[in-house]
Amino acid sequence: MVENPRPADSHDRIRVSGARVNNLKDVDVELPKRRLTVFTGVSGSGKSSLVFGTIAAESQRLINETYSAFVQGFMPSLGRPDVDLLDGITTAIIVDQERIGGNPRSTVGTITDANSMLRILFSRLGTPPVPTANALSFNVPSVSGGGVIKAEGKKAAKASFERVGGMCPRCEGMGTVSDIDLTQIYDADKSLNQGAITVPGFSADGWYGRVYGGSGFFDPDKPIGEYTTRELDDLLYKESVKIKVDGINITYEGLIPRITKSMLSKDIDSVQPHIRAFIERAVTADTCPDCGGTRLAEHARECRIDGISVADACAMQISDLAAWVGGLSEPNVAPLLTKLHATLESFVEIGLGYLALDRPTGTLSGGEAQRTKMIRHLGSALTDVTYVFDEPSIGLHPHDIARMNDLLLRLRDKGNTVLVVEHKPETIAIADHAVDIGPRAGADGGEICYEGDVAGLAASDTLTGQHLGYRSSLKADFRTPTGAIEIRGASTNNLRDVDVDVPLGVLVVVTGVAGSGKSSLIHGSMPASADVVTIDQTAIRGSRRSNPATYTGLLDPIRKTFAKVNSVKPALFSANSEGACPTCKGNGVIYTDLATMAGVATVCDDCEGKRFAAGVLDYRVDGRDISDVLAMSVDEALDYFDDGEARTPAAHKILVRLHDVGLGYLTLGQPLTTLSGGERQRIKLATAMAEKATTYVLDEPTTGLHLADVDQLLRLLDRLVDAGKSVIVIEHHQAVMAHADWIIDVGPGAGQDGGTVVFEGTPADLVGERATVTGEHLAAYTGV
Repeated sequence: MVENPRPADSHDRIRVSGARVNNLKDVDVELPKRRLTVFTGVSGSGKSSLVFGTIAAESQRLINETYSAFVQGFMPSLGRPDVDLLDGITTAIIVDQERIGGNPRSTVGTITDANSMLRILFSRLGTPPVPTANALSFNVPSVSGGGVIKAEGKKAAKASFERVGGMCPRCEGMGTVSDIDLTQIYDADKSLNQGAITVPGFSADGWYGRVYGGSGFFDPDKPIGEYTTRELDDLLYKESVKIKVDGINITYEGLIPRITKSMLSKDIDSVQPHIRAFIERAVTADTCPDCGGTRLAEHARECRIDGISVADACAMQISDLAAWVGGLSEPNVAPLLTKLHATLESFVEIGLGYLALDRPTGTLSGGEAQRTKMIRHLGSALTDVTYVFDEPSIGLHPHDIARMNDLLLRLRDKGNTVLVVEHKPETIAIADHAVDIGPRAGADGGEICYEGDVAGLAASDTLTGQHLGYRSSLKADFRTPTGAIEIRGASTNNLRDVDVDVPLGVLVVVTGVAGSGKSSLIHGSMPASADVVTIDQTAIRGSRRSNPATYTGLLDPIRKTFAKVNSVKPALFSANSEGACPTCKGNGVIYTDLATMAGVATVCDDCEGKRFAAGVLDYRVDGRDISDVLAMSVDEALDYFDDGEARTPAAHKILVRLHDVGLGYLTLGQPLTTLSGGERQRIKLATAMAEKATTYVLDEPTTGLHLADVDQLLRLLDRLVDAGKSVIVIEHHQAVMAHADWIIDVGPGAGQDGGTVVFEGTPADLVGERATVTGEHLAAYTGV
C-alpha cells in the first residue's frame, strides 16, 4: 500500500532563481537533494559564485541568525547574496581548499582533536601519572601563584594555586629556539663610525648610528672586535637606560633587544623585503635542546604507555599510530579508544595515513588541508546536510582520486546533498547531476550552459563537453638537457638520502602519489646555489585595495601614460593616493559596521563606486578615464594599450604575460582577495616571468584550470623552455606528464613507504616500463 504523498516530500530540490553574485547573469537552477552534483566550467565562469557565494553563503547566514545576538557578535557577519529566491537549502558544510592557518602552535593533531583524545588517554593510563590531561599539552604552561584573598565580610586568608601544563619552558611549546647570528649584526673589523652595524636602518650617519656612537659606553672609533667583554655586552644586550645624545634625552638599549622589538616581533610577511631578507639571514632556528623538538616538558615526556610517550605517539606515522591504538585493550577507557581509533583510521581511509599528528598545519598543501577538514565529517551521524567541496581532487595522484570519489559517494549515500566544483574527468564521471557554467570566463560567463546527467554533458557542444573525453598523446621528440641541478643526500621529511640530477633547459615533471616526497625533494632539498624562482598557490597578502594592476606593477606605466597625455602628476591616478575620492577614501564603497548583524557596504554616492575624485575622471586617454581602464579585462586592455594615444609598451608587456598564463578574463581592478588558488599562482607566474631567473618551479599549476585551459598552460611552458628557461613542475595531471621531456617519479608509496626516486626518464619510457603506479595510470590515460 502506497502512502499518500506529504507536502514535505515535495521539497526534494534546491531552487535558485535570479542569482547575480559576481558575474552570474540572473541564473536559475534546480539541484536534486541527496545526490552528487558536479559544477564544471572554465576558471572564472561563475562556479564558485553560484556554489559558495550564493547557496553555501545563504545557508550559513540563515544558520547564524538562529543564534542569540550575543553569540552572533563572535561570528563573522554575512550579508545576503544577490539572489531573488533560494528555496530548499539545507545546512551547508563547506570543505574548501583554503590552507589552514600557519600558526606555529597548530598541528594536524590539534585541529582534528586527536591530540586532545591522546592526552586524556595518557593521563588515564600513563605512568608515571600526571595530574590532568593539560599536563601533557604543549600549549599549556605550568604556572603557580599565591597571595592574600578576602571575601566580603570575611577574614583575609592566604591562598595559593598551581597548574601543571605540558609546555616546555625553554622553547615555550614551539619545539625550536631562535638565536641571532652576531656576524650578521656587526662587522667586527670596523668601528661604529666606520659603519660596523649591518642592521638595516642602523647606518653610522643615521639616527640609531648617532645614538650608539654618542652613548659614551664605548669608543666609536674602536673596532668592535677589540671591545672588552663589558663594552660588547653594553652594545648588544644592555637593558633600557636614560642617556643624553646631542642634547636630546633618549632611552638607550642594546642592539639585540632593540631589533627584537622593532623587527623580530613582527610577522615576517608584513615587513619590507630588505628587512625580511635581514631577518632570514640573521635569525637561526634550532631544535630545542631541552625537549628535543617535542615541545613538551620533562614530566610530559616521561609519562608512557607500554614504553610510548605522547610525544612518540604524535611523531608516529598516523597509519602506525592507528595500529598501536587498535592494539590497546583497557575496558575503563574503551569509548575513548574506540573514538580515537576511528579518527585515526579516517586519516588512513582518506589517504593521509602518511602524516604525523605533530605535523604543523602551515606545511600542509591545499589538497591535504581539504582532506584534513573532511576527517571530522566522515563519522558524523548527521544526514540531510549539504556538503560543498572545492576541487577535492587537488593534490591527488590519479591513484588516489578513486579513494576520494568513494568518500564523496559515501557522504551522498548517507542521505546528504554533495555539491562539488571540479575539473578532473575522473571525479566528474561519478556525478548524478552536472551543471556546466560559462560559456567563457568573467563577463563572458555566468550563464548555465548545460544541466543534466554526465552522459548528456559529454555529448553536449559546451566547452566542457568537447574536452571531457580528450586525452593528450605522448610526445615523440624530447629536448636535450643543457645541464643539471645536482641534489645530493636529500633527507628532508621522508626522503631517504636521495641523489638525483634535475635536468636543465627542458620541461621536467616531478610526480608521485600524495605524500611521496615530491615537495620535500624540490622545495626542501634544492641547493642554495640554484637560481630558482618558486611559484606556489599561497595567498597573496594585500587588502581589498590590491588588484592585478597594482600587484603586477601594471598600474605604474598606466599612471605615467595618463599623466603624460594630460600634463598632470601620476599620483592623481592612484585611488590610494592623491586621486582618491575624499568621501570613501578610494574604497568605492562606504562600510557601515552593524555589530552583530552583517555590515553594509554601500556604493559611494560621490564617485559611484569608481574610487576616484570627480576631477580625476575628467582626464582621459583615447576617450577612457582611469576608472574605465581598471574596469577592463586583461584582453580588452591588451588592445587598448597597443595602439593610438594609449599605446604603452611597458603596460602591454605585462598584459601579454597575464594573457599567456590564462588570465585574459580577469578585470584589472578586481580585488586580489577574490582570486582562487590557481589564479593566485598564475598571477605570480606572470609577475615572475619578468624576472631574470633561469629556472622556474611551479607547484601544481593545473589547479583550478579547465580541461580547455590546460593546453594553453602547456603552450606557455613550452614558450618558457624554448626561450632558454628551465621549468620544473610538481604535477599529477596526466596531460602535463605526457608533455614532459623528463619525468622524476617519487615513491613508491606515501610517508615512510615513499621518499625514493622510483623512475627517471622520458614519459615514453615510463609508460613502456609500467614499473610504477604513475606509469600504469599514464599508460591508461594515453591509451598506449
